[in-house]
Amino acid sequence: MKIVVIGGTGLIGGKVVAKLKAQGHFVVAAAPATGVNTITGAGLAEAMADTDVVVDLANSPSFADADVLEFFETSGRNVFAAELEDDTLVPGDKARLGSASFDTWFAQRNAAGG
Repeated sequence: MKIVVIGGTGLIGGKVVAKLKAQGHFVVAAAPATGVNTITGAGLAEAMADTDVVVDLANSPSFADADVLEFFETSGRNVFAAELEDDTLVPGDKARLGSASFDTWFAQRNAAGG
């Protein structure tokens, strides 16, 4: 199974990536450090190709309320668009996990048109 972990080089994401790899999954640690940027969209389409599951553990670089909201709206919109481009990953049909708080989940949901 191919699993993309958004924020896969972070404190929690790195541990998730290691555990999933240990279980035999093909895992993409999607982060700016690996060439995947959810804000600009750079590398997202390539990372999402033939993906079965997306685990979104990204975190905003700023904790100011407006910055956090903008980060998750933009990131959510770009990740959702990349999911739609990949015909093997249909949002709502395959697993998409993440969003640590209600506010970030709501921002991503609204960005995705939900």
